[in-house]
This record gives sequence, C-alpha cells and structure tokens, in this order.
Amino acid sequence: MNSSVELFMPERDAEGYLVDPGDWNEAIATALAEDENIVMNDDHWDAVRFMRAFYDEHQVAADARFVIRHLGERYGREAQKKLFELFPYGYVKQACKIAGMRRPRAWSTG
Repeated sequence: MNSSVELFMPERDAEGYLVDPGDWNEAIATALAEDENIVMNDDHWDAVRFMRAFYDEHQVAADARFVIRHLGERYGREAQKKLFELFPYGYVKQACKIAGMRRPRAWSTG
C-alpha cells in the first residue's frame, strides 16, 4: 500500500489467501485487491461485504451463485456478467481472496 502507515498483513497461504478469515478487515481487503490490480469501488465493496456477511452467518464462503443472486437485486440478468467484470480473473481467484476467505478446496479458480 502507498501510505505512510504500515499495514499489518496477516498470514497468507502460498496462493495469497488469508489463513484465518477472522484476520480480515477492509484495509486488508484494499491491500489484497491492489495485489490483484483491482481498485475497489462501490460495486466491489457491495459484493465483498455481502460475502463477509454470508461468512459471518454461515461460517463458509458464499458460493458464486449467492453473490450473483445478491448482485441481481441491482443488475438483474446482468448480475453474473457484472461479477466477472468486477473480478475478471475469477470469483475464487479474486473475490474470495479479497473478501478474506480461505481458498475453497472443491472449487475451480474460475
């Protein structure tokens, strides 16, 4: 990050995912997004905050279909397209990482 205050970055695995999702906060999300060459905007935050709320409630990462359904409230039939515009290298590769999730084991990186 380009700030005068050093950000404490929690432990990450070899692929850059947080080892403990409880270590996540929005400053860390911003730094993780920068690592992915993503500048967070309101749409990114909407998706990421939904993912965090889902995780807090269910203790598992939200499947992409739940995030698409959430985005559908704003984007209708364009929700899936919007998710992949926001995170062009994939839901697992970017959205889950930025939201502080562990890498889902059974999911592909797309």
